[in-house]
Amino acid sequence: MTATASIPINPIRLETITVNLVGETSLIVHAWSEKAKRLMLDKQMKKASAGKEAKDPEQDFKSSLYPQAPDGRHQFPSIAFKAAAVRAGTDLGYKMTDLRRAFHIDGDYVQIDGEPKPREDMVRVGMGTADIRYRAEFPDWKAAVRVKYNSMTISKEQIVNLFETAGFGVGIGEWRPEKNGQYGRFSVAR
Repeated sequence: MTATASIPINPIRLETITVNLVGETSLIVHAWSEKAKRLMLDKQMKKASAGKEAKDPEQDFKSSLYPQAPDGRHQFPSIAFKAAAVRAGTDLGYKMTDLRRAFHIDGDYVQIDGEPKPREDMVRVGMGTADIRYRAEFPDWKAAVRVKYNSMTISKEQIVNLFETAGFGVGIGEWRPEKNGQYGRFSVAR
C-alpha cells in the first residue's frame, strides 16, 4: 500500500433563498402547442400534409401559455430563469459551467403573477416569409424564484446580483434583450 496525502474536502452547505422579480417590460410567452408538435412529428415521419389549417387567433393565444399551476396561476419554465442568470454571469466574469453547478431552481416551472392578454406580431419564418403570430403577453408580472445554492461556492449576494444583471441584459421569454429585443426584462425587488 502506498501512502497518500490527505486532502480535506469541506462538506457542502446548501441554502435556499427566494429572489422576488418584478417585470420591467412585458413578458411574451410562446409554449409549443400540441398542434405545432403534431405537425413537426408528422413532417419528420414523412406523413402527407393536409394543407394549412385556418388560423385561430384565440386558440393560438391560449396555446402559447404554459400549463397552469394547480392553484390556477400561470407559469413559466424555471430553466429560463436559471439560463438567464448563468448567461449574465459571463458579463460578470464567471464561467457558465461553474455557475450551472453553483445553484439550481427546483421544479419545472416558476409561477407568474399577472394576467396575460393576447398579442399579435408580424414575424419572419423560414426563408424570410412573413407570418402573423398570436401569443400571450404579461404586461405587468412578478415571479418569486426559489434558488437553492451551495454557499461554499457562491453567496446570497452573488445570486441576487446575477439575477439583477440577468434582468437587465438577458431577460426571459420572446424578444428578450439577449435576442435583440426589449421584452422580458426584470429587476430584483429589494
